[in-house]
Amino acid sequence: MSKFSRRRLGNIEGWLSILANVILFVLKYWAGIVTGSVAVIADAWHTLSDSLSSVIVLVGLKASRKPVDREHPFGHGRAELIASLFIGVMLAVIAFNFVLESIEWLRIRESAEYGTIGLVVMLVSIAIKEGLAQYAFWAGRKTESNSLKADGWHHRTDALSSALILVGIFLSGLFWWIDGVLGILVALMIAWAAYGIIRDAVKPLLGEKPDQKLINSLQHLTTTTLGFDAELHHVHIHRYGEHVELTFHIALRGDLSLRQAHDDIEMLEQAIESELEMTATIHADPA
Repeated sequence: MSKFSRRRLGNIEGWLSILANVILFVLKYWAGIVTGSVAVIADAWHTLSDSLSSVIVLVGLKASRKPVDREHPFGHGRAELIASLFIGVMLAVIAFNFVLESIEWLRIRESAEYGTIGLVVMLVSIAIKEGLAQYAFWAGRKTESNSLKADGWHHRTDALSSALILVGIFLSGLFWWIDGVLGILVALMIAWAAYGIIRDAVKPLLGEKPDQKLINSLQHLTTTTLGFDAELHHVHIHRYGEHVELTFHIALRGDLSLRQAHDDIEMLEQAIESELEMTATIHADPA
């Protein structure tokens, strides 16, 4: 997929998310006020936070497209990872606030009357949010964008929290405390999603181990390009959004001239750039 197509998918996902979430926030907040449900009101703010995360995604995608400059020789691609990290922290804060509010609701023994309004709004929310999540996951896989995948999990947690509240609507006549408990469960789901998003953003920022699939592809490409099986080691990968730097050592015959070794390595670097879309820096060792 071309860089233009990746950016286009990211922009479409971001603007769709913002529009849908603002509409859902208004519906949920209105339903929460009418029913007196802390869980529904908390879910409304969770939905509004999705809009903020989508704004962050759009800003991160735009920043990541800035060209290489003197201060940033590898570009600005990690702006996407920083955007994902910010989304994760924001989710963690929201989860903490939900827990506090739900505990207060249980302390004062407050219950909610959901009615038909709560039922309809939750069903609409589940359908829209899961649809947005599926699109964000698909776009994230196509573009290999961590921030889009993070936004997808944000949509998914909102759909699941609405599903929990839907269950609570059917049980509210039996248990006065169901609304407060649901608020805590929603908060725990959001906290788990926040942990996953922060973990996935921190890994490439700190440095990550290349997976076996990449190692196998690199070995196969090396063999087909050079015409012999060369030993690869010290393979390191450095991601900067769409720009990926790859470094590794390769064992070449000890009797090769410097010119021949240089030509072989340059040919392999060009093949990696063409086939794997990675910029390789290769160190030659005598076999």
